[in-house]
Amino acid sequence: MTSPTTILPRFSAHLTQINNQYVFYARGGTGPAVLLLHGFPQTHAMWHAVAPVLARHFTVIAPDLRGYGTSGKPHGTAHYTFREMAAGPSALMSSLGFEHYHLIGHDRGGRTAHRLALDTPQAVRSLTVMDIIPTHLLLNNLRREVAKAYYHWFFLAQPAPFPETLIGHDPDAFYETALQAWGATPLSAFSDAALNAYRTAWRDPDTIRGMCEDYRAALELDFDLDAADLARRVDCPALVMWGADGAMGRMYDVADTWNDRLSDMRGVAVPGGHFFVDEHPEQTTEALLDFLLR
Repeated sequence: MTSPTTILPRFSAHLTQINNQYVFYARGGTGPAVLLLHGFPQTHAMWHAVAPVLARHFTVIAPDLRGYGTSGKPHGTAHYTFREMAAGPSALMSSLGFEHYHLIGHDRGGRTAHRLALDTPQAVRSLTVMDIIPTHLLLNNLRREVAKAYYHWFFLAQPAPFPETLIGHDPDAFYETALQAWGATPLSAFSDAALNAYRTAWRDPDTIRGMCEDYRAALELDFDLDAADLARRVDCPALVMWGADGAMGRMYDVADTWNDRLSDMRGVAVPGGHFFVDEHPEQTTEALLDFLLR
């Protein structure tokens, strides 16, 4: 196996085994710990402009989620529930000696972060979720305009190997369309280094399979897991961020969708679409530091 690498400036790259699965992570900075969880169809590289600034104040850990990037890609949908996806980063932080940490997640990473905060509340100092509404709410009250914008949820969740086969014929075309179309973000907003990292990851058939399993798990398993926890709230300080021009920002009062799930919440809209972290890293970092350093 080749040595792991990262595009995050002044960060070291690591590949370790946690719970019998390989977990890749990048590490930088010193101070209290911050765990960054990326979303679809990206890798930890999405934090390349944000993580180095956070690392001036914190020890920043940025893993690749299960099924994504350089992390392990087990077979079987049950391995990809948000509970299972959260177990790896949670165990990783414990193995690194961080029993308490700030938790930040974008897209699928945000859903994973929410589940991690529900399952291990004692570890999470604060929770930030980016450009998502709660999974159960989105699926249980699905609106036609949301279904049209987020069609990929239902395409990727189809039985294997149907979506894998279609995507595999031209991964760049499919995933770059995802970055631009429902993200409301031009491809030019993504750095060349980040795009190269994403392309390297999503051209791997195992990564294509892993990302499909993520979405299968959401519809087949996570919906029921979340239904069982509808009465539970995350009590730590929480920040809800969304892209003002993205689908969620246009179709929902995003902060309001989290009111009955987060006890101590503030909401912040950031310019840009779904991928505002790539598009507007300065404003993203400013909002994060205002919350984390308060």
